[in-house]
Amino acid sequence: MFSHMMIGSNDIEASKTFYDAVLAVLGAGEAMTHVNATGQKRLFYIHNGSTFSISEPINGEPATVANGSTIGFACDSPEQLQALHDVAIANGGRSVEGAPGPRDSDIGVMYLCYFLDPDGHKVCGLHRPG
Repeated sequence: MFSHMMIGSNDIEASKTFYDAVLAVLGAGEAMTHVNATGQKRLFYIHNGSTFSISEPINGEPATVANGSTIGFACDSPEQLQALHDVAIANGGRSVEGAPGPRDSDIGVMYLCYFLDPDGHKVCGLHRPG
């Protein structure tokens, strides 16, 4: 259903350092960097048919986080989910919404972790067993 997701950053180099480390846990390579015609730097992570990108805002205004929004990344196992969280925290992220681990839901047990990236975007790691 989705082709890509793009978020804004006020420090594109800090975002690159953070997401290069965090997304490597999921098997994504280093970001492909592109500068658009008006000079904004953009980062593109392409992995398993998905694209996650980060951009300096093209309107010249500061990037802001979307209140109520969460960026979710699928994890292959509870161990990968824990590693995603740990690498995020080690690279400047901030843990939120409790410790990583199993959570009961209406559709069964899921493993979740939540953290904020250096710009304050809320990120989730999700593993559904089975």
